Amino acid sequence: MPDGPAEPDRPTVPDGPAEPDFTGVLAGFAAALRDAGLSVGTGDLLTYCAAMAPLDPTDLLDLYWAGRATLVSRRDDIEVYDRVFRVYFLASGDPARELLTLTTQITSQVDGAVLDVPATDPPGDGDEQEAQLGLMASAAETLRRKSFDACTPEELAALRRIMARMRLTPPRRRTRRTQASRSGRKPDLRRTVRASMRVHGEPAELRWQQRKVRLRPLILILDISGSMADYSRALLQFAYSARRASGRVEVFCFGTRLTRITRPLGRRRPDDALAEAGQAVLDWEGGTKIGDSLDAFVREWGRRGLARGGVVVICSDGLDRGDPEVLASAMERLSRQCYRLVWLNPHKGGNRDFQPSTLGMMVAAPHVDVMLSGHDLNSLEELATLLPAL
Repeated sequence: MPDGPAEPDRPTVPDGPAEPDFTGVLAGFAAALRDAGLSVGTGDLLTYCAAMAPLDPTDLLDLYWAGRATLVSRRDDIEVYDRVFRVYFLASGDPARELLTLTTQITSQVDGAVLDVPATDPPGDGDEQEAQLGLMASAAETLRRKSFDACTPEELAALRRIMARMRLTPPRRRTRRTQASRSGRKPDLRRTVRASMRVHGEPAELRWQQRKVRLRPLILILDISGSMADYSRALLQFAYSARRASGRVEVFCFGTRLTRITRPLGRRRPDDALAEAGQAVLDWEGGTKIGDSLDAFVREWGRRGLARGGVVVICSDGLDRGDPEVLASAMERLSRQCYRLVWLNPHKGGNRDFQPSTLGMMVAAPHVDVMLSGHDLNSLEELATLLPAL
């Protein structure tokens, strides 16, 4: 027999907060589509849930395209689907929809999840939706102008997703070779004479030619030392977008040594590309030797003609522990090898009257053609806009 009364069972303490169940949200969305006249069966709903299983259920972009691929069977139903999706997931007041937080909605909006929906909204919801979308647009603009070092991890993830979808226009130059053109300033005498000979020497239409245009090499040299830790990952994502835009983009990283990461950034998935590039770099967030790294680039790659006629973009704060004379010599030779030399210094920020304060930046400034900040997404977009005009 027990010596005393049995102890009551203790309540089980959960290990952590329960994960939100989005199945009810998806089922409610399917019911809303049925109420709007779409033929959505139980099998379609199960396919929708299975399609969302490996995806992020808090991402409006995943929700939209997964539902459109599984719940819409006719092209005529797309307009109704877009309208119901906008009302169901972007309207407020339903506790189920509150699972999709405002931060996630802002992230999806600035990532490009803009739905092509008609202007025919249900009565009474228009003003509320316009106000909410206005807040999202305002937050997106604020995020674009927020410095990388002041962003939270969630905001940095949103910015990286934006940069992954950026489409850069590489710089171009006119060559000495010509090609046929419908109009131009220089007549193509050879083609004009050939055309006249086909009609027995009778005067023919005047043919024209123009100079060919080809891409300039674009070389990105990124500082991944400890002083650039708040900016280097975002700049690396920008380099990935530039690498995807053109095959004539070369990317290098340096801290205490120079590392070429062009091939790792050629991977199709951005996460795989950045992970492989991170494994290739051995001096991540270490010391800084700008002069030695640029000297290695000039000697090993510049002599091969990699920077000839190209645009070189150096992303660094100018904090150098090496010999200033080595940096001055490397910058002087690099400026003669390339067409334009651009420097991104996050310390510049939005200050138009920025004056270099570090020794390395003072030594390099006389050889720089364009000085930009590169501290936020807006400044990187400014660089992307400037590239075609260089």
